[in-house]
Amino acid sequence: MRFPFDETKTTQAAAYLLKLSGGKLPYMVLIKLLYLADREMLAKQGKQITGDKLVSMKNGPVLSTVLNLINNGPEPSPSKWFDYVSEPQGYDVCLKAEAPTDALSRFEMRLLDGVYEKFGKMDRWDLVKLLHEILPEWDSDVGLSSSDIDPEDILRAEKWDERRIRDAQLSAHEARFISSLA
Repeated sequence: MRFPFDETKTTQAAAYLLKLSGGKLPYMVLIKLLYLADREMLAKQGKQITGDKLVSMKNGPVLSTVLNLINNGPEPSPSKWFDYVSEPQGYDVCLKAEAPTDALSRFEMRLLDGVYEKFGKMDRWDLVKLLHEILPEWDSDVGLSSSDIDPEDILRAEKWDERRIRDAQLSAHEARFISSLA
């Protein structure tokens, strides 16, 4: 199951989380918060906020494209992400400008509020440790590499039945198709 990556929603969600934090977060925490928001949205509605590829890495689950944006910066291809989120300064990223939230639904914003309230004030290493303990989809055997996290595994861990999972797969396929037409 793959969803189309939505750069606008991802950027708005990241900027919204940064705003909630007072404008600055360790980038590892930001990535984990976005992952947790995507995971919760998936568990509740069978889709993600960002549509990003979910992967397991040594320090836990991450969103692949978001990690690449943070690691690689705005070059070689510019991204609207950098209109609102700074390149890392040490281990932190900062809010450069308040982003609109028009691409996010009220439900998604409340979900982001809840994720931030529960996890956003944690030390990055405490958060990593906690997620290793509570997320069954995380693969601890990746070494210095990464492995894909299948959204279906999350849905199964959240007790979805196979019929609902097939419906979510179909919706993801339709969303990818529609996105490819744009």
